[in-house]
Amino acid sequence: MNRRMFLAIAGLSSFFYRSYLRDLSAAEMPVVAVAEGKEYEKITVKAVAALGGMKRFVKSGDVVVIKPNIGWDRRPEHAANTHPLVVKALVEEALHAGAKRVKVFDRSCNDERRCYVNSGIAEALKNMKQVELKYVEEERFKKVLLNGTALREWELYGEALSADVFINVPIAKHHGLTRLTLGLKNIMGVMGENRGNLHRNIDHALADVNAVLRSHLVVIDATRILTAHGPQGGDLEDVRITNKVIASTDIVAADAYATTLFGLKPADIGATVAAYRRGLGEMNLNRIRIVRA
Repeated sequence: MNRRMFLAIAGLSSFFYRSYLRDLSAAEMPVVAVAEGKEYEKITVKAVAALGGMKRFVKSGDVVVIKPNIGWDRRPEHAANTHPLVVKALVEEALHAGAKRVKVFDRSCNDERRCYVNSGIAEALKNMKQVELKYVEEERFKKVLLNGTALREWELYGEALSADVFINVPIAKHHGLTRLTLGLKNIMGVMGENRGNLHRNIDHALADVNAVLRSHLVVIDATRILTAHGPQGGDLEDVRITNKVIASTDIVAADAYATTLFGLKPADIGATVAAYRRGLGEMNLNRIRIVRA
């Protein structure tokens, strides 16, 4: 074999080896699916389909909890709560996948009756069989040992803990304390006790809870995002229409990508950094595979 042929073969082998390493690396990367469009039910289904579809997560006979943000007495256009069509699409997908029952709830900050109605979620799920849209009941909270860095224990909602599948469905929005509220912070809706006590060390407290109550699937509603005066909002001038839904099995990766919609970096959000350092997911965007659904 002459020298030129040897170098050609060596170069080709090196090319295939580098390609193999890239493919291997890509396979190990967390996937974040991003679907865009004005038909919010359709793009929600597309985002989940890009991860393998709802049947990847929900099996026949499962009890599924879908946990949106229903914390505020605001209409859908104010971008304070998860969009009702995103919630509806996920509920329908879970039922089609074989769920025995789907439970939807949140521990609201404003009056729960007004939140459930004015968010549009009550109407969206009206008359749907095998679906429970329920107010949180205080007696259902259970003290859970967390052994975290900020929280030793805390009360968490029993129906979230006992679900076969827990689907975390936040809206992407500004927050006066944590800069943004996304998937990691949405877990506060299943926390009992006085949540105001968490504010002194909220980033690590959120990591503590998310380490115990894992989200099997995270779907971030970014159909319209609240850019200021969150988490409650109320001024339509603070709302920007983005027509996106983001889905991932990696809550940190989902939050990291959603952060970019606000012109921020994942490292700008304390909860994201705390969760990443705890090994709860990937925050480096160059180590996340973004799939356009």
